[in-house]
Amino acid sequence: MKIISQNTAFGGMQGVFAHESKACKGEMTFAVYVPPQATSEPRPVVWYLSGLTCTHANVMERGEYRRMASELGLIVVCPDTSPRGVDVPDELTNWQMGKGAGFYLDATQEPWAEHYRMYSYITEELPVLIREQFRVDMDRQGIFGHSMGGHGAMTIALKNPGRFRSCSAFAPIVAPSSADWSVGAFEKYLGADKAAWRRYDTCALVEDGARFPEFLIDQGKADGFLDNGLRPWLFEEAVKGTGIGLTLRMHERYDHSYYFISTFMDDHLKWHAERLG
Repeated sequence: MKIISQNTAFGGMQGVFAHESKACKGEMTFAVYVPPQATSEPRPVVWYLSGLTCTHANVMERGEYRRMASELGLIVVCPDTSPRGVDVPDELTNWQMGKGAGFYLDATQEPWAEHYRMYSYITEELPVLIREQFRVDMDRQGIFGHSMGGHGAMTIALKNPGRFRSCSAFAPIVAPSSADWSVGAFEKYLGADKAAWRRYDTCALVEDGARFPEFLIDQGKADGFLDNGLRPWLFEEAVKGTGIGLTLRMHERYDHSYYFISTFMDDHLKWHAERLG
Protein backbone atom coordinates (compact mmCIF):
# COMPACT_ATOMS: atom_id res chain seq x y z
CA MET A 1 0.00 0.00 0.00
CA LYS A 2 1.33 3.42 -0.91
CA ILE A 3 0.25 6.75 0.48
CA ILE A 4 -1.05 9.25 -2.06
CA SER A 5 -2.14 11.89 0.45
CA GLN A 6 -2.90 12.37 4.14
CA ASN A 7 -4.68 15.35 5.67
CA THR A 8 -5.91 16.14 9.17
CA ALA A 9 -9.64 16.80 9.44
CA PHE A 10 -11.82 17.09 12.58
CA GLY A 11 -9.03 15.57 14.65
CA GLY A 12 -8.77 12.51 12.44
CA MET A 13 -6.95 11.62 9.24
CA GLN A 14 -8.27 11.62 5.67
CA GLY A 15 -6.02 9.46 3.56
CA VAL A 16 -5.89 8.33 -0.05
CA PHE A 17 -3.99 5.14 -0.81
CA ALA A 18 -3.20 2.83 -3.72
CA HIS A 19 -2.23 -0.82 -3.98
CA GLU A 20 -1.86 -3.59 -6.52
CA SER A 21 -5.09 -5.56 -6.69
CA LYS A 22 -5.07 -9.25 -7.48
CA ALA A 23 -8.83 -9.25 -8.04
CA CYS A 24 -8.79 -6.39 -10.56
CA LYS A 25 -5.28 -7.10 -11.89
CA GLY A 26 -3.99 -3.56 -11.56
CA GLU A 27 -3.54 -0.62 -9.24
CA MET A 28 -6.61 0.41 -7.26
CA THR A 29 -7.08 3.63 -5.31
CA PHE A 30 -9.25 4.10 -2.23
CA ALA A 31 -9.85 6.68 0.51
CA VAL A 32 -10.07 6.11 4.26
CA TYR A 33 -11.12 8.52 6.99
CA VAL A 34 -9.80 7.50 10.41
CA PRO A 35 -11.44 9.30 13.37
CA PRO A 36 -9.39 10.45 16.37
CA GLN A 37 -10.79 7.65 18.57
CA ALA A 38 -8.92 5.08 16.45
CA THR A 39 -5.62 6.18 17.92
CA SER A 40 -6.50 4.32 21.12
CA GLU A 41 -9.01 1.59 20.20
CA PRO A 42 -10.44 -0.31 17.22
CA ARG A 43 -13.43 1.46 15.70
CA PRO A 44 -16.40 0.35 13.56
CA VAL A 45 -16.01 0.69 9.81
CA VAL A 46 -18.56 1.90 7.27
CA TRP A 47 -18.02 1.25 3.55
CA TYR A 48 -19.27 3.87 1.09
CA LEU A 49 -19.74 2.78 -2.54
CA SER A 50 -19.99 5.53 -5.15
CA GLY A 51 -22.11 5.76 -8.29
CA LEU A 52 -21.62 5.78 -12.04
CA THR A 53 -18.75 7.93 -13.40
CA CYS A 54 -17.41 8.50 -9.87
CA THR A 55 -14.14 7.63 -8.15
CA HIS A 56 -13.29 7.59 -4.44
CA ALA A 57 -12.87 11.37 -4.67
CA ASN A 58 -16.49 12.41 -5.24
CA VAL A 59 -17.76 11.58 -1.77
CA MET A 60 -14.43 12.44 -0.17
CA GLU A 61 -14.57 15.98 -1.55
CA ARG A 62 -18.34 16.64 -1.55
CA GLY A 63 -19.98 14.12 0.77
CA GLU A 64 -19.36 16.05 4.01
CA TYR A 65 -18.98 12.94 6.18
CA ARG A 66 -15.84 13.70 8.22
CA ARG A 67 -17.31 15.90 10.96
CA MET A 68 -19.98 13.36 11.88
CA ALA A 69 -17.66 10.38 11.41
CA SER A 70 -15.26 12.02 13.84
CA GLU A 71 -18.02 12.68 16.34
CA LEU A 72 -19.31 9.10 16.13
CA GLY A 73 -15.92 7.43 15.91
CA LEU A 74 -16.55 5.75 12.56
CA ILE A 75 -13.90 4.72 10.06
CA VAL A 76 -15.17 5.43 6.54
CA VAL A 77 -13.71 3.52 3.56
CA CYS A 78 -14.42 4.82 0.05
CA PRO A 79 -13.26 2.49 -2.75
CA ASP A 80 -13.12 3.32 -6.44
CA THR A 81 -16.00 2.25 -8.70
CA SER A 82 -14.03 0.16 -11.20
CA PRO A 83 -10.56 -0.97 -12.22
CA ARG A 84 -8.42 1.62 -13.97
CA GLY A 85 -5.34 1.65 -16.19
CA VAL A 86 -4.40 1.65 -19.86
CA ASP A 87 -4.84 -2.13 -20.18
CA VAL A 88 -8.35 -2.14 -18.70
CA PRO A 89 -11.19 -2.46 -21.27
CA ASP A 90 -13.51 0.51 -21.57
CA GLU A 91 -16.24 2.09 -23.69
CA LEU A 92 -15.18 5.69 -24.00
CA THR A 93 -18.52 6.99 -25.28
CA ASN A 94 -20.69 5.01 -22.83
CA TRP A 95 -20.75 6.33 -19.26
CA GLN A 96 -22.80 3.33 -18.13
CA MET A 97 -20.14 0.78 -19.04
CA GLY A 98 -16.46 0.19 -18.31
CA LYS A 99 -14.32 2.52 -16.24
CA GLY A 100 -16.37 4.22 -13.56
CA ALA A 101 -19.16 1.68 -14.08
CA GLY A 102 -18.08 -1.57 -12.46
CA PHE A 103 -21.54 -2.21 -10.91
CA TYR A 104 -19.90 -4.08 -7.99
CA LEU A 105 -20.15 -7.44 -9.74
CA ASP A 106 -17.70 -10.06 -11.01
CA ALA A 107 -17.83 -10.04 -14.81
CA THR A 108 -17.87 -13.40 -16.58
CA GLN A 109 -17.74 -12.25 -20.23
CA GLU A 110 -14.78 -11.16 -22.32
CA PRO A 111 -13.09 -8.72 -22.48
CA TRP A 112 -14.38 -7.67 -19.05
CA ALA A 113 -13.84 -10.79 -16.95
CA GLU A 114 -10.11 -10.32 -16.38
CA HIS A 115 -10.29 -6.95 -14.61
CA TYR A 116 -13.91 -6.23 -13.68
CA ARG A 117 -14.17 -8.16 -10.44
CA MET A 118 -15.42 -5.45 -8.13
CA TYR A 119 -17.58 -7.76 -6.01
CA SER A 120 -14.56 -9.86 -5.06
CA TYR A 121 -12.47 -6.74 -4.58
CA ILE A 122 -14.94 -5.10 -2.19
CA THR A 123 -15.94 -8.22 -0.24
CA GLU A 124 -12.67 -10.17 -0.12
CA GLU A 125 -9.49 -8.33 -1.07
CA LEU A 126 -9.88 -4.77 0.23
CA PRO A 127 -11.21 -5.81 3.68
CA VAL A 128 -8.01 -7.80 4.28
CA LEU A 129 -5.91 -4.73 3.50
CA ILE A 130 -8.06 -2.49 5.71
CA ARG A 131 -7.80 -4.96 8.59
CA GLU A 132 -4.02 -5.08 8.26
CA GLN A 133 -3.40 -1.35 7.94
CA PHE A 134 -6.00 0.35 10.15
CA ARG A 135 -7.34 -0.03 13.68
CA VAL A 136 -10.76 -1.37 12.72
CA ASP A 137 -13.26 -3.55 14.52
CA MET A 138 -14.25 -5.89 11.69
CA ASP A 139 -17.05 -7.34 13.83
CA ARG A 140 -18.84 -4.00 13.43
CA GLN A 141 -19.24 -3.21 9.75
CA GLY A 142 -21.84 -1.22 7.86
CA ILE A 143 -22.19 -0.45 4.16
CA PHE A 144 -23.93 2.27 2.17
CA GLY A 145 -23.72 3.99 -1.18
CA HIS A 146 -25.23 6.19 -3.87
CA SER A 147 -27.03 5.13 -7.05
CA MET A 148 -24.92 2.34 -8.58
CA GLY A 149 -23.17 2.28 -5.20
CA GLY A 150 -26.51 1.96 -3.43
CA HIS A 151 -27.19 -1.06 -5.62
CA GLY A 152 -23.79 -2.44 -4.68
CA ALA A 153 -24.23 -1.83 -0.97
CA MET A 154 -27.67 -3.44 -0.81
CA THR A 155 -26.73 -6.53 -2.84
CA ILE A 156 -23.53 -7.02 -0.83
CA ALA A 157 -25.44 -6.71 2.45
CA LEU A 158 -28.10 -9.17 1.33
CA LYS A 159 -25.45 -11.70 0.34
CA ASN A 160 -23.33 -11.16 3.46
CA PRO A 161 -25.78 -10.65 6.35
CA GLY A 162 -23.36 -12.20 8.82
CA ARG A 163 -20.70 -9.61 8.05
CA PHE A 164 -22.66 -6.37 7.96
CA ARG A 165 -24.85 -5.03 10.75
CA SER A 166 -26.26 -2.06 8.84
CA CYS A 167 -27.02 -0.95 5.29
CA SER A 168 -28.41 2.23 3.77
CA ALA A 169 -28.53 3.90 0.37
CA PHE A 170 -29.01 7.20 -1.41
CA ALA A 171 -31.12 6.82 -4.57
CA PRO A 172 -30.13 3.19 -5.25
CA ILE A 173 -30.73 1.22 -8.45
CA VAL A 174 -32.87 -1.46 -6.80
CA ALA A 175 -33.71 -3.56 -9.87
CA PRO A 176 -30.78 -3.27 -12.31
CA SER A 177 -31.95 -6.31 -14.30
CA SER A 178 -34.71 -4.19 -15.79
CA ALA A 179 -33.48 -0.60 -15.40
CA ASP A 180 -32.48 1.46 -18.43
CA TRP A 181 -29.28 2.42 -16.62
CA SER A 182 -27.94 -1.08 -16.20
CA VAL A 183 -29.44 -3.64 -18.60
CA GLY A 184 -26.78 -3.03 -21.25
CA ALA A 185 -23.92 -3.30 -18.77
CA PHE A 186 -25.31 -6.44 -17.15
CA GLU A 187 -25.57 -8.21 -20.51
CA LYS A 188 -22.01 -7.27 -21.46
CA TYR A 189 -20.55 -8.17 -18.06
CA LEU A 190 -22.61 -11.29 -17.29
CA GLY A 191 -23.96 -12.59 -20.62
CA ALA A 192 -27.44 -12.90 -22.06
CA ASP A 193 -28.76 -15.39 -19.49
CA LYS A 194 -30.71 -13.19 -17.09
CA ALA A 195 -30.64 -15.90 -14.42
CA ALA A 196 -27.02 -14.87 -13.79
CA TRP A 197 -28.10 -11.27 -13.29
CA ARG A 198 -30.25 -12.10 -10.27
CA ARG A 199 -27.20 -12.49 -8.02
CA TYR A 200 -26.56 -8.74 -8.42
CA ASP A 201 -30.13 -7.47 -8.34
CA THR A 202 -31.53 -6.29 -4.97
CA CYS A 203 -35.17 -7.07 -5.68
CA ALA A 204 -34.33 -10.45 -7.25
CA LEU A 205 -32.16 -11.43 -4.29
CA VAL A 206 -35.05 -10.76 -1.92
CA GLU A 207 -37.41 -12.72 -4.18
CA ASP A 208 -34.91 -15.60 -4.14
CA GLY A 209 -34.77 -15.68 -0.34
CA ALA A 210 -31.91 -13.36 0.67
CA ARG A 211 -32.56 -11.48 3.90
CA PHE A 212 -31.14 -8.52 5.83
CA PRO A 213 -32.68 -6.97 8.96
CA GLU A 214 -33.44 -3.48 7.68
CA PHE A 215 -32.57 -0.77 5.18
CA LEU A 216 -32.67 3.02 5.09
CA ILE A 217 -33.22 4.60 1.66
CA ASP A 218 -33.32 8.32 0.92
CA GLN A 219 -34.60 9.36 -2.51
CA GLY A 220 -35.18 12.77 -4.08
CA LYS A 221 -38.49 13.26 -5.85
CA ALA A 222 -36.84 15.67 -8.32
CA ASP A 223 -34.29 13.04 -9.34
CA GLY A 224 -34.27 12.88 -13.14
CA PHE A 225 -33.37 9.18 -13.04
CA LEU A 226 -36.15 8.17 -10.65
CA ASP A 227 -38.61 6.57 -13.06
CA ASN A 228 -36.26 4.80 -15.47
CA GLY A 229 -33.25 3.90 -13.37
CA LEU A 230 -33.96 3.88 -9.63
CA ARG A 231 -37.61 2.97 -8.87
CA PRO A 232 -37.40 2.42 -5.07
CA TRP A 233 -41.08 1.44 -4.99
CA LEU A 234 -40.07 -1.89 -6.55
CA PHE A 235 -37.97 -2.69 -3.49
CA GLU A 236 -40.75 -1.50 -1.20
CA GLU A 237 -43.02 -4.04 -2.89
CA ALA A 238 -40.36 -6.78 -2.84
CA VAL A 239 -39.86 -6.67 0.95
CA LYS A 240 -43.54 -6.89 1.86
CA GLY A 241 -44.13 -9.94 4.01
CA THR A 242 -40.43 -10.83 4.22
CA GLY A 243 -39.61 -9.44 7.66
CA ILE A 244 -37.10 -7.03 6.12
CA GLY A 245 -37.48 -3.57 7.61
CA LEU A 246 -37.47 -0.60 5.24
CA THR A 247 -37.37 3.11 5.98
CA LEU A 248 -37.96 4.80 2.61
CA ARG A 249 -37.90 8.59 2.71
CA MET A 250 -38.98 10.51 -0.40
CA HIS A 251 -37.84 14.14 -0.42
CA GLU A 252 -39.47 16.97 -2.34
CA ARG A 253 -37.20 19.08 -4.63
CA TYR A 254 -34.03 16.99 -4.11
CA ASP A 255 -32.21 15.62 -7.16
CA HIS A 256 -29.48 13.01 -7.74
CA SER A 257 -26.50 15.21 -6.90
CA TYR A 258 -24.12 15.45 -3.98
CA TYR A 259 -26.14 18.41 -2.72
CA PHE A 260 -28.77 15.77 -1.92
CA ILE A 261 -26.26 13.28 -0.49
CA SER A 262 -24.51 15.82 1.73
CA THR A 263 -27.87 16.98 3.12
CA PHE A 264 -28.69 13.54 4.52
CA MET A 265 -25.18 12.17 5.13
CA ASP A 266 -25.35 12.82 8.88
CA ASP A 267 -28.61 10.86 9.11
CA HIS A 268 -27.02 7.86 7.44
CA LEU A 269 -23.91 7.89 9.60
CA LYS A 270 -26.05 8.10 12.73
CA TRP A 271 -28.18 5.20 11.42
CA HIS A 272 -25.07 3.07 11.07
CA ALA A 273 -23.56 4.14 14.39
CA GLU A 274 -26.75 3.16 16.24
CA ARG A 275 -26.60 -0.33 14.75
CA LEU A 276 -22.85 -0.80 15.05
CA GLY A 277 -22.72 0.10 18.73
